[in-house]
Amino acid sequence: MKHKVHPELIRRAINVVVIGAGGTGSRVIEGLACLHRAIKAKGHPFGLKVSVIDPDTVSEANVGRQAFYPCDVGHSKAHTLVNRVNMALNGEAVWTAYCEMVTLQTDLSSADIVIGAVDNRKARLAILRSLENVSSGNRYWLDLGNRISDGQVILGEVTSRKRKTDDPERLPHAGELYPELIDPAMEPSDDVPSCSLAEALEKQALFINPAVCVQAMNLLWLLLTKGELEIHGAFINLEFGTVLPLRVDPQQWARFGVVRNGKRQKVVRPSAQKIKAAATA
Repeated sequence: MKHKVHPELIRRAINVVVIGAGGTGSRVIEGLACLHRAIKAKGHPFGLKVSVIDPDTVSEANVGRQAFYPCDVGHSKAHTLVNRVNMALNGEAVWTAYCEMVTLQTDLSSADIVIGAVDNRKARLAILRSLENVSSGNRYWLDLGNRISDGQVILGEVTSRKRKTDDPERLPHAGELYPELIDPAMEPSDDVPSCSLAEALEKQALFINPAVCVQAMNLLWLLLTKGELEIHGAFINLEFGTVLPLRVDPQQWARFGVVRNGKRQKVVRPSAQKIKAAATA
């Protein structure tokens, strides 16, 4: 089975929103600049129109593991990276930056592809609910996440909550495959910022973020140049040197608990399910 690209993305500028400009997001923004030029060279009429959302500023601990330099310390992550790309593109495209946090009310209606490079479940939930709030259609949600030396890349499609029906071949998103990823109640309690690069490297391997980014950018490259995908995700483990594909396969989706019966299914957080079950017991 193959997934076909949304046809309008071949004919006009592709609106991409990157949420998170840290370890993985900063590498993604670099990758999108390469992808923009590459798909235009392959004949795409307009390439990518990118917006970046991140509330944070660059710290000393970010330099070395993320795509920042000592001169960037103290400056907005989003603006630093976008300004760098805009200078590199030399007027060919003008990308935008927003130094703010994604919330349940963030307007993602103009996005074709939302790339989530966030490090907490609350932000993932905000991305999902904001995409569900759009008035119509499906949007791509490319979710990127990692732990110390392993990570996942999942390209899914999110349907507007106003729809009652659903395409049985729609790509399931990260929240459908792994509902715990969108449940703030399951967030680890010991996640505190690192004060130095050495401390940060105790929490994440040096090259896990670029490795996750490469898999994500390759998915978009295949989608936008071939027009179709046979896989829509990957699971990366640097410690064991493995990359396992997530295939476009309804039978495989069903093993994750994904329901495809023609009706739109609401994704419910595990903690909310427990509360409901306790209330009806």
